Amino acid sequence: MSRILIVEDEAIIRGALRRLLERHDHEVSEAGCVAEARELDPQSFDLVISDLRLPGEPGTDLITLAAPVPVLIMTSYASMRSAVEALKLGAVDYVAKPFDHDELLETVSRVLHQQATRQAKPPAVTDEGGQRQTMIGNCPAMQVVYSRIRKTAPADVTVLIQGESGTGKELVARALHQQSKRAAAPLICVNCAAIPETLIESELFGHEKGAFTGANAARTGLVEAADRGTLFLDEIGELPPDAQARLLRVLQEGEIRKIGSVETRHVDVRLIAATHRDLHSLSKTGEFRLDLYYRLNVMQIDLPPLRDREDDILEIADALLAKACRRHDREGLRLSRAARRVIRDAPWPGNVRELENALERGVILAESHLIHPDDLGLAAPPRQSAAPETRVMSLDESPEGDDDADTDDLSLEDYFQHFVLEHQDQMSETELAQKLGISRKCLWERRQRLGIPRKKGPRRNAG
Repeated sequence: MSRILIVEDEAIIRGALRRLLERHDHEVSEAGCVAEARELDPQSFDLVISDLRLPGEPGTDLITLAAPVPVLIMTSYASMRSAVEALKLGAVDYVAKPFDHDELLETVSRVLHQQATRQAKPPAVTDEGGQRQTMIGNCPAMQVVYSRIRKTAPADVTVLIQGESGTGKELVARALHQQSKRAAAPLICVNCAAIPETLIESELFGHEKGAFTGANAARTGLVEAADRGTLFLDEIGELPPDAQARLLRVLQEGEIRKIGSVETRHVDVRLIAATHRDLHSLSKTGEFRLDLYYRLNVMQIDLPPLRDREDDILEIADALLAKACRRHDREGLRLSRAARRVIRDAPWPGNVRELENALERGVILAESHLIHPDDLGLAAPPRQSAAPETRVMSLDESPEGDDDADTDDLSLEDYFQHFVLEHQDQMSETELAQKLGISRKCLWERRQRLGIPRKKGPRRNAG
């Protein structure tokens, strides 16, 4: 709902205009002159509609008083001279009295839309190292994201960020926090998928000394550490059921209870959650609590994948390349025309993170002042068959003595999928990662990319 200020000295016209705008879902305030409008703070509105000739100061004085809020001038003198003078002084447009209702409503709608588009600028974000950066891209989908961040950040409501892995969900969370009323308080970021299930409740909610084996001292949880600030839970779809129940109580009652404690503590935390999974679908299978989903999804921000941001890809690539060049002290490197074509046309399943990694490779491997497709690791044959890191996996033979001929026929990605699906019932995540010669984090990321869900085994009680 847009807030509009009408400044008109004739009460009949003012009232008619107010009723017209309110019928079309606008919130309207009135003033009879510039002095009265000044007391209402014209900069707090989305649009000011003012008569040109008012008692005392002219309506055009509001152009400066209301800036940057647009001012639409009404005039009974529908001459070109008065309209041009108002536009020269900075009026966004003018309408002639007596005005046509449809024409006025169309003009108001157009001005409000233009104003919203201008305000949807990429937010500036400070990263963990204190470096200030601006979110990159101006495609229509990102304009919606910027607008949603600007409107949602000050509202202090729970936010659910949806997007594929590598689209920049943490960057959006930082922007929401840094533009909120809690900006001076801490932002605590937690990747739910990176913490073992047996430890995640202790990490989030804390524990008392002796609460379980190995609890040699009391520990403050990350939820309590975020008190008066913001808690960002990335990949919240990986949160175990018991932790979901505890988190629901935080959102409903603002209370936490440490593991092993009988006392509850009040916390004031704004929660921002992110996931690449469909939580509503997970709730139907019992993997995610439906009541928690509704608590999380007060406001939703959908991040588009890089493949749907064709107009932004090369702009993002240039910015990431400049950072990589500074980091590796190779200023002056540029992308060749062929490399730019490959970057523009690639599907980017890993999104911005994958693009950043490719450019890092290019900066390291380039032998001249130009980066070529081969340097990026994006040239034919397809990247899946030329990933150096997966060669480590092929060094390990299956402990079950699989048929070598069958294994040799598999691609490296197929081998990973084949091995995990066959052995995940008998091995823990740590054992699987060790056998494959990769880290737990790499194992989890490959599961997400290939769509292999983590096997939910029987949980051990931490207490």
